[in-house]
Order: sequence, then C-alpha cells, then structure tokens
Amino acid sequence: MGTIGTESAFEVSARARALEAQGHSIIHLQIGEPDFDTPANVRAAAKRALDEGATHYAPFAGIPALREAIAADVGMRKGFAADPSQVFVTVGGKGVMLYAILGLVDPGDEVIVPDPGYPIYESLTRFVGATPIPIPIRMEHEFRLDVNELASLITPRTRLLVLNSPANPTGGVLTRSDVEHIAELAQRHDLWVLADEIYGRILYDGAEHVSIASLPGMADRTIVLDGFSKTFAMTGWRLGYAVVPKSLIPTYAQLIINTISCAPTFAQVGAVEALVGPQDDVDAMVVEFKARRDLIVAGLNEIPGIRCATPVGAFYVFPSIAETGFSGADLAERLLQEAGVCVLAGTAFGGIGTEHVRISYANSRENLTEALGRIRTFLAEAGHG
Repeated sequence: MGTIGTESAFEVSARARALEAQGHSIIHLQIGEPDFDTPANVRAAAKRALDEGATHYAPFAGIPALREAIAADVGMRKGFAADPSQVFVTVGGKGVMLYAILGLVDPGDEVIVPDPGYPIYESLTRFVGATPIPIPIRMEHEFRLDVNELASLITPRTRLLVLNSPANPTGGVLTRSDVEHIAELAQRHDLWVLADEIYGRILYDGAEHVSIASLPGMADRTIVLDGFSKTFAMTGWRLGYAVVPKSLIPTYAQLIINTISCAPTFAQVGAVEALVGPQDDVDAMVVEFKARRDLIVAGLNEIPGIRCATPVGAFYVFPSIAETGFSGADLAERLLQEAGVCVLAGTAFGGIGTEHVRISYANSRENLTEALGRIRTFLAEAGHG
C-alpha cells in the first residue's frame, strides 16, 4: 500500500466541500466531470431497463448489445475493425488501466507514462512493482510528447507505453505524424501500448483524433481505453470499456471475473442508447465547451503572470503561473483558501507541472467569469504578477 498513489481531484474536492459547509463560496474548477446531465434518452433507456427487470448479473464481459454497439462505433469513429469478442465493459476506465498493467507488467519492468498525465498510470505501475518512466509533455511543444525524447527513454526493460490523446491535464492532442512515429517505435521495440482515448470526441478547431490502433500492425499490440463518462456526461454511471487484441481476451476475462464480476446491467442498457441513439447532446456539449475554452484562455492570458496555451481537446487548461512568483501547489492552496477558487496543482499530474495549475472549464460561463475575476483580484492583492 505504501507504493500506491492517489487522485488529487477527489481529495481536493472533499476539502472544498468542507469549506462550503462552513459557509464559504467556492467555484469548483478541479474535477474532470462535465457539468451537464446525462442525455434524457439515455436516462430513459436505463429506467425502462430497470422496470423490465435488468437487475441481475450481466455476462462478465458486458451485455451482447453493448459489446456489438461498441465494436461498431470503434469501426466508425476509431478506424479499425474490432470483433465484439475483443470488447470488455468495465466499471469505469480505471479498470481498463488496472487490467492492462496487472496483465502485462511484471516487477522490474518499465512503463512509460506522460508527465504531466493522469496520476493513476504511475500509481498502478508502482503498485505492481514496476518503474514508471515519465515522458515530458511540455507547453512549448504544444503539450505533445517529443518523439525523439520518447525514443531515448526506451530500454530493454520497457514493457508498456501509455498514451493519452486528447490529454488530461493539458488538452494536448497528438498529430497523425506523432502517432505514426510512436507506432513505429512500439513495433521496433516490441512494446504494448495502452491508448487512453476517453476524450476522443471532445475536440476543437477541426482537430483530428487518430487512434494508434488504426495504424498498420498496431491493433495487435494496443489496448484501447474509452468509456461513457466524458462524452456522454455519465461519470456516475461508472462505465468504461476496453478493446483488446485477441491475444489478451483470456487475460481480461480472467481479471474481470476476479474483480468486478460484471458492470451494472441496467447501466449497460443505457450505454447502448448512448452509442446508437441521437448524438445531438454530445455535439451541443462540445460546442459549449469550446465557448468556455475560449473564455477561460482569453481571461487567463489577460492576468499578469499567467500564460495559457489554447487546448485542442478535452476540457482542461494547464497554464504556466511561473511569472506570478507562486508555485502551482502554493497558488492552488491560496486560491482555495483566500479566493474561493478550487483548482489543482500541476504537480498532481507529475513533476513537469511544478509551475502550472490545472483548471477544468466544465463549469458555466458565469462561474468561469467569476473565477477569473477572483484570480485576478487575488494576484493583484498578493502583489504578484
């Protein structure tokens, strides 16, 4: 247990809620959760399923209708053919990570993880006795990894490479050229790839999401992680899925049976509707996220001491606050306690984030505008920037 980490967003959220309970006004910009409700047609499908008796165990890999819908969606949106037998429905996307790392990584192996990146990649790697090797993701490189730097980190002990595009916490998106070069490295060094594509449909400015599994030779060495939390505002439904190479079907089957038995049956029925039903709510959500992105980026760049790049995907910004004189951790703490704005320190996502904070713009434009005003006032009164 001493090796396992945590996810700061949940810990900080608890502290922010405690301050609210004491009467403080807090604007929540810390959690990676759409503030929209799950689309009505999805909720209705799950309600019907409950009324029709979908309250029993599902098949461990997922109900057939959902596995078929996911396989079809993968072919249409991700660009590679997947048989329903390669699809495993999990309790959230973290299950996909856990099973990939448990099933493929041994003590002494190395796993290349993005830095900054979702902290659970590193945490689970340490948990199984392996060594996480950070690949820096820098603002000056548009929050995309440097392929030459990646190549320099690969050793004979490297077992797995974790990719996340569009990325948490930066909103960076790998280009097709990036992904092609990464695929070449993976094949040359015989690496497995865990491709976290949970934000794959939240893209702006005509950006393209390229699934590495769609490139020649990569479907046989890539575990694709996706789910329903972000795209369909279904965080509380706890549904993710893996699309795995045929060689890993027995591994995922064994691990799911040993951990969760199955994901909730009625929630899976709702997820079928999410994939095959109207997509208008998803499209509208992305349009609104873009408007919020533009608001928060412009507002942050007007505050002395803050530099904010424009993200291409997801719903986060990862501004540099170095010129304010604060570290990211200090600024996040002071903003929470003194300004009532809850953000996350960049170091919650790795060492590169020392002079950054992560801000989620999955909140209303009104609240984002108020938060920008509070941040500006705090920094001015603190004499920084």
